[in-house]
Amino acid sequence: MSARPGAAGATRTCPHCKTTILESATVCPSCRHYLRFDDKSEPGQVTRALQVEGEIRHPSEGGAWEYSVVLTIRDDEGTEVSHQVVGVGAIHPGDARTFTLAVELMPTNDMRRMPKKPTSRH
Repeated sequence: MSARPGAAGATRTCPHCKTTILESATVCPSCRHYLRFDDKSEPGQVTRALQVEGEIRHPSEGGAWEYSVVLTIRDDEGTEVSHQVVGVGAIHPGDARTFTLAVELMPTNDMRRMPKKPTSRH
């Protein structure tokens, strides 16, 4: 579900990298380009609610390992909101990869609650 323009959760496309981002963003979280300069974005407004980081190190022996980074987001009822592959690759013997997941929250003035999608009953 995409929120209507101006509502909390409304999205747009970054003009630089074409990633779907929040309409309220002043910096693209993907390419990190500035999108606009305004007085609304005060430092400290963003709260990092979750950050998980881990490293996978391949031992020096054996063949390469392939990996897929899959991100799934669910709502409070467990319904899948989004599921996507965000990266793929290979780790060769002796190499390592570090993976970081961060969830940032930005307060809004929008006090409306978006209606939930109707659930289908079988």
